[in-house]
Amino acid sequence: MNIKILGTGCQKCKMLEKLTTEVISENNFSAVIKKVENIDDIMNYGILATPALVLDEKVLVSGRVPSKDEIKKLIEKYSNE
Repeated sequence: MNIKILGTGCQKCKMLEKLTTEVISENNFSAVIKKVENIDDIMNYGILATPALVLDEKVLVSGRVPSKDEIKKLIEKYSNE
């Protein structure tokens, strides 16, 4: 699975990246995490606010930092589709 963290480098973006990395590691998910900081690339996802969590090109969360538990549940739910 491919996970992207969309954000220009703000504290919330860094926190989302950190929490997502921890969830992947703690649950032995097989995933590649990529940070997308280019504003033009971010705009292509149609989000209005960062940070955003994208799983296999599907925007799951934008404009806030979800909890580790929510990130885990989202990955489990959408990685099986």
